[in-house]
Amino acid sequence: MVGGLLFLAFAYFAVGQAAANRNDAQTAADAAALAAAQDERDQLAGAWVDNLLDPTKWQAIFEGQAEGLGSSCWRADQLAAQNDADVLSCSPGALSYTVVVETNDTVGESVVPGTEDYKSQEQATAVIEPRCEFDLPTEDAGEDVLPLLTCEGREWKLDPKGPDELLPAPEDLFDVHLAD
Repeated sequence: MVGGLLFLAFAYFAVGQAAANRNDAQTAADAAALAAAQDERDQLAGAWVDNLLDPTKWQAIFEGQAEGLGSSCWRADQLAAQNDADVLSCSPGALSYTVVVETNDTVGESVVPGTEDYKSQEQATAVIEPRCEFDLPTEDAGEDVLPLLTCEGREWKLDPKGPDELLPAPEDLFDVHLAD
């Protein structure tokens, strides 16, 4: 009877080890997907600033269609490595990144045969959501008139000749979060 209880205790410990390893993989996947999405958000915000004087390009930028955007999967690799995991795949989508990671650590030795070499794999998707709306000015408004930009209820009266610190930050323009 004591032997059976001892085996059960070791089996529960093995399940706990596997759960902890899986949790580590999910943390690494979440961090990697968020890092990639945040890097793309920063690139989109930079494209918006670069095209500040051409509001006809803003909508495409808020939809994730800016020229010259580079892949942000390198940030996923960095964050996965910081969480002791490797990226198996990184897939950019329309305003999203899906990342699959595998832990570098195994579950370890236990009473359950075959688990000593088992590594956990998990996936996460982070999405980028535009936070702003605007209406293009009419043609009779003049060339130097920029649209009123409203981001989550905050209004930005943009002045093309004003200082850059009066411009919205990337996190004002776009929200980044894990998909449900």
